[in-house]
Amino acid sequence: MLHKTLQRIRRHKRIRSRIYGSSSKPRLSVFRSNMHIYAQLIDDEKNNTIVSVSDIDADVKNIKKEEVLLDGFNKVNRAFLVGKLLAKKAVEKKITTIVFDRGGFLYSGRVRAVADGARKGGLIF
Repeated sequence: MLHKTLQRIRRHKRIRSRIYGSSSKPRLSVFRSNMHIYAQLIDDEKNNTIVSVSDIDADVKNIKKEEVLLDGFNKVNRAFLVGKLLAKKAVEKKITTIVFDRGGFLYSGRVRAVADGARKGGLIF
């Protein structure tokens, strides 16, 4: 039996063989660690990161202080805010349509919260 991380990497390679981002439709890549979540929009044609946001950025911490959520600021709520802020920055750069790359992680919990936040922020995928 393979280690958990190796299984995720294998899933991610399978996903990446079918998903490709361009400058008009970049790829939203999500990485989830035990404590933090990272999201970035990538143009695979130019190998360029267009926008990146994580829950350790100062922007997210300022939003957390301003917005009060009923559940508090657990990891899922922070992931939602990351998706929302990423969408806001993408819309400022005139990007509205993306391709979602879950990074080999299951589409639930924090990964889904990033997707929901991005959708609520105005991104279409």
